[in-house]
Amino acid sequence: MMQAQNAAEPRYNCVVLLGPTAVGKTAIGVRLAAELGGEIISADSRQVYKGLDIGSGKDLADYVLDGKQIPYHLIDVADLSQEYSVFLYQLDFYKCFSEIRSRGLLPVVVGGSGMYVDAIVRGYDLVPVPENKELRASLADKSLEELGKTLLALKGGSLHVPRDLLERERVVKAIEIETFIQSPECASFKKSLPPRPDIRPLILGTTLPRDRLRANIARRLDQRLDEGMIDEVRRLHDAGASWERLERLGLEYRYVSEFLQGKHSSQKEMRDLLCTAICQFAKRQETWFRGMEKKGVKINWLPLEGSVEEKVLAATEIIKAAEK
Repeated sequence: MMQAQNAAEPRYNCVVLLGPTAVGKTAIGVRLAAELGGEIISADSRQVYKGLDIGSGKDLADYVLDGKQIPYHLIDVADLSQEYSVFLYQLDFYKCFSEIRSRGLLPVVVGGSGMYVDAIVRGYDLVPVPENKELRASLADKSLEELGKTLLALKGGSLHVPRDLLERERVVKAIEIETFIQSPECASFKKSLPPRPDIRPLILGTTLPRDRLRANIARRLDQRLDEGMIDEVRRLHDAGASWERLERLGLEYRYVSEFLQGKHSSQKEMRDLLCTAICQFAKRQETWFRGMEKKGVKINWLPLEGSVEEKVLAATEIIKAAEK
């Protein structure tokens, strides 16, 4: 939920730069942080994990500008044995945000993980839902129709996603979530959470014409393969990460894991399928951002064309206008 703003306070206290994969967000964000005296908070759902370097595009050298290290946060904060969630990201983000602001600096949020960004911008009200084995056992013999009626009753006869009623596991999980949300345990847990900081974001968006975006995706994928992405995935598996765990990470880690298991006939086949999947993912990211706009989130889009420097200049002009 948005918090009331004191008229004497600045209109924004952080900058968010979002956009699909392979459009140069990090380069723009780092330069913005340098100009604004800020620090980067990453909003990337895979760069939070240690060891996911090449495949996730964790180009840490990009955070050094003219020989100066631009501080960054929420990269390499979780182990692969941990299932990092949007809820955990929210908690970690709030800590980083408050700490950066306490030093009089500006948080610059950079990333393309739509749900991570949206959770911060629109203040998702999240709680971690523990597995309820007794509840699941009581639902085991119920038909899909009966489960649907149970879920509808819990939610007062309305559903945000009607397809919840079409897949058994989704219905059971939804019942488990709604049961916990309505429990005294959930109410007590929410009271124990630290207060949410006052976040007033100025949101910038960057993307590229579709043909250039596809070309960037293909070029970057080939570069990552040349840099040893397949060996990285092999090392992660040899270090104890199961193939299933790696596949759940999606895209590069899923397709390379499948290749290493012999599920693709050749590296070229894997590469081509992966390139197509990343292009489709970029399109879904843009759809997510458009959905945020439809929900009332103001995104100031930078020009489609132009160099990194030109886009930084456009961003600073938007920021100056917002200060008036």
